[in-house]
Amino acid sequence: MKHSRLGIASFIMSIVIGVLVLVTIVTAGVMQVSTPGGMDENAPTTILIGLAILLLLGLDVVAIGLGIAGVFQKDCKKVFAILGLVFSTGIIIGTVALMIIGNSMP
Repeated sequence: MKHSRLGIASFIMSIVIGVLVLVTIVTAGVMQVSTPGGMDENAPTTILIGLAILLLLGLDVVAIGLGIAGVFQKDCKKVFAILGLVFSTGIIIGTVALMIIGNSMP
């Protein structure tokens, strides 16, 4: 039995997206701390960072779809599909949790 190509794609996408989300959130945090008074919500860089996070989360939904498709493929190993699903779901939950925590802070 061979590994599911959809599962492998889901796994690779989830790893790359996870790293990019982490880099984007760290960048936003550094910008927030290093700017006196915090980041301006209407600044182009702030909007760009927000859009980047939303785009990455949208791509993560695609990775979840590929993982689900990989799980339902017959005659294929499902390890990478399940890992892709778990990682992608974790990334979405973690990012949304950070957004909620960051939004509730004064």
